[in-house]
Amino acid sequence: MITPLRLAGVLSGVGAVAIVSVLAALAVGPARLGPREVAGAVFGTAQDQMSTTIVLGLRLPRIMLAALAGAGLAVAGAGFQAITRNPLADPSLLGVSSGAAFGVVVAQVLGLGPTPLGFVGLTGFAFVGATVAALAVYLVARVGALLPVQTLLLAGVIVGLFFSSAITLMISLVDVMRLGAILHWLMGNLGPVSYGALRFLAIGLAVGIGVVLTQARALNLLAAGEESALQLGVEAERVKRVIFIAASFVTALVVSFAGPIGFVGLIIPHAVRMLLGADNRLLIPTSVLAGAAFLVLADALSRAVIQPSELPVGVITAFCGAPFFIYLLRTRYRRTL
Repeated sequence: MITPLRLAGVLSGVGAVAIVSVLAALAVGPARLGPREVAGAVFGTAQDQMSTTIVLGLRLPRIMLAALAGAGLAVAGAGFQAITRNPLADPSLLGVSSGAAFGVVVAQVLGLGPTPLGFVGLTGFAFVGATVAALAVYLVARVGALLPVQTLLLAGVIVGLFFSSAITLMISLVDVMRLGAILHWLMGNLGPVSYGALRFLAIGLAVGIGVVLTQARALNLLAAGEESALQLGVEAERVKRVIFIAASFVTALVVSFAGPIGFVGLIIPHAVRMLLGADNRLLIPTSVLAGAAFLVLADALSRAVIQPSELPVGVITAFCGAPFFIYLLRTRYRRTL
């Protein structure tokens, strides 16, 4: 039973974890800063201008990007899992991230860059690529009115490989000077970003996540079966289309800013579901905060492992997600495969 008190309590607890994660991540980097220096930079009382520049100019925008990306990917994963009624669904495993990445690479080859107008174009190309990939997976995997686990995963792998090959073809057309940056971005990269770009990302994600949240009750009814949902007044096909478009849009936004970061949409919704249950009215908002905290911590780890260099954050999420995915296949869903 979801009550306003329980919802507020859970969100407060997970929100506190997210805030602590952000504060901890602000201290991580090649330049060592203590809690006092970080607090001084955040609250404007720092005597050292260098620490203020590092915290507010370099680390905070990156951490905000990680939080927004983690929140978006977690909600996209929860949305795809709800409409497919398959807890193994994820934007990266379904090939949606690869489709979005292909769209961004095409846009980059055409000359669009990280400018305010460029981000709009990148997002548009990413959304088209994500939508095409998701539709292809759905059409390939569908068996009558069913969407079996094994065909869904195989279709996702096939579509993902196709778009990966297409990406390889496109980057072969790029000059050497730009090739390194694109390859680094393709591994999932939370690079420098302006506050103006973050504002655009936050607004877009708020719209996409808001749409998914408005369908939480309908998704609960849909989980009991489409016929039961129809009897209770839920238009199943309309709900699936809305979630499909919103989740693809959110994935496209994140990929256009941070690259194809995998497994966040698999790990976070499933972990929240294991702890709090499958009620989407609690699962989706909790996934927003949990996804933000997870990717912020993953990014902090990527910056701490091989200082002064750093790993792409996609490497960290893959190291976390691959064993988790194997665990799910070998235990909870072995019978369905």
